[in-house]
Amino acid sequence: MKKIISTIALLAFVSFGFAQKAENIILKVENFNTYNVTLKPEKYKGKEALAAEQTTTRDSDRQYTFASLKNFEFHNGTIEVELTGEPKKDAIEGARGFVGIAFRVAQDTSAFECFYLRPTNARAEDQVRRNHSVQYISYPGFPWRKLRSETPEKYETYTDLVAGEWTKLKIEVKDDKAKLFVNGAEQPTLLVNDLKQGKDKKGSVALWIDIGTLARFANLKITKWD
Repeated sequence: MKKIISTIALLAFVSFGFAQKAENIILKVENFNTYNVTLKPEKYKGKEALAAEQTTTRDSDRQYTFASLKNFEFHNGTIEVELTGEPKKDAIEGARGFVGIAFRVAQDTSAFECFYLRPTNARAEDQVRRNHSVQYISYPGFPWRKLRSETPEKYETYTDLVAGEWTKLKIEVKDDKAKLFVNGAEQPTLLVNDLKQGKDKKGSVALWIDIGTLARFANLKITKWD
């Protein structure tokens, strides 16, 4: 009898704890601080979403381009979202529809970790471009150019994507490790075992885009483990 009672108590505790830590984030413009991007509500391919575009046009104009949740702190846990990315009609030739999620974003925006997609690369006829469909970066100090030149293939990989179509992302973060899952896959598409800003960093979660991109975000859910 004591064992049954203990089991019930444990289940109640776990259930309560999960309910307290899992949050379905309301995607409203007023819930975000925007940095070099604009946000607007939009219904897109059956989903209520936030559309995001840059307000800058050149690399030198920007340090970061994202919209971070206000009054929010994340350390370890999962981030789930549906998103789309595609080049804008007037985008530069190298635009790829860059879109992703930044996490552990410092309050002053001076540091963050990020996973992002290059949707137009995924079905390119060039295999090298395909291999650059998914990317990890970290600021300050670890932009994609540095990571690619110093550690080729370690922080980027291939996954199938279609520009402008909804893609499901799930990010698992634990201390200095992170995993990115795409479209419900059981195995991660990309593993990072050495998050560059360290295992103790905490910060907000942000909707991230890069140059020449029109992006949309829907169904953002964040579960905190601590």
